[in-house]
Amino acid sequence: MALFGLFNKKKKEDLNKGLEKTKEGIFSKLSRAVAGKSKVDDVVLDDLEEILVTSDVGVDTTLKIIDRIEERVSQDKYLGTSELNKILREEIVALLEESENKVSTEFTLPEDKRPYVIMVVGVNGVGKTTTIGKLAYQFKQAGKQVVLGASDTFRAAAVDQIKIWGERVGVPVVSQGMGTDPASVAYDALESAKAKNADVVIVDTAGRLHNKVNLMNELSKIRNVMDKVVPGAPHEILLVLDASTGQNAIEQAKQFTKATKVNALALTKLDGTAKGGVVIGISDQFKIPVKYIGIGEGINDLQVFNRTEFVDSLFGKG
Repeated sequence: MALFGLFNKKKKEDLNKGLEKTKEGIFSKLSRAVAGKSKVDDVVLDDLEEILVTSDVGVDTTLKIIDRIEERVSQDKYLGTSELNKILREEIVALLEESENKVSTEFTLPEDKRPYVIMVVGVNGVGKTTTIGKLAYQFKQAGKQVVLGASDTFRAAAVDQIKIWGERVGVPVVSQGMGTDPASVAYDALESAKAKNADVVIVDTAGRLHNKVNLMNELSKIRNVMDKVVPGAPHEILLVLDASTGQNAIEQAKQFTKATKVNALALTKLDGTAKGGVVIGISDQFKIPVKYIGIGEGINDLQVFNRTEFVDSLFGKG
């Protein structure tokens, strides 16, 4: 089955709408750069390089894309500008493919890990708790039993927010209140999930600490406690990043990948920014799969990332 067939019409429309600002930012500039030109030459490539860098794709990733396009130009001595969109699309898909484990469009869980434990990390304000709530909703809609853990105990607002999401979605939240030991909350959440025979546990963590405890040590402690309750946990360490912050999101990714073993990414707020190119840069630089993207404020506005559909929406296909 073609990948496009896996996407229903509503999902595709939502994705197109969510990426509208990025699409306009990148491809209106690209159209102007090639206007009146029939051949991809050095000037066109220089303009393309500037467009990608200013769209927050990142310098290293941009140079990699330009090198690949230059190689194709050298193979085909006369490459028309009309083909540039197609080639750019193919090269971006190829880059994303290198860091993506597999293509999926559904909120699925491994059959051999139960409960499946997701530890969510990220700085305050990126949409971390909102992403947890939307994930819980999607898993519940898929018929899964979900437990949430409020281990960001350094902010009262974080504990309250995850409780509100738990009530909204209709899933239990394990918490001990502000100021308690985050690892203790994680322990209770996993024990509760085991007792309930739950399918998935999603545990929130602090984005920064208000005391002298090192964030890396705190996250390690939470991981070690989880592993004692559910061997192998956490199965997924999901880093949530705000796409609208552009290069700052890349800097956050650097810090959190140093602090803990991040193996999945979620990019939020793509609908409110023209900086969606950061998805390409982050995926390429860190070789960590982008698993989810947030494309709106609604409870349904979290999608499983599909590289082909993402690039097609950017280029106006579908």
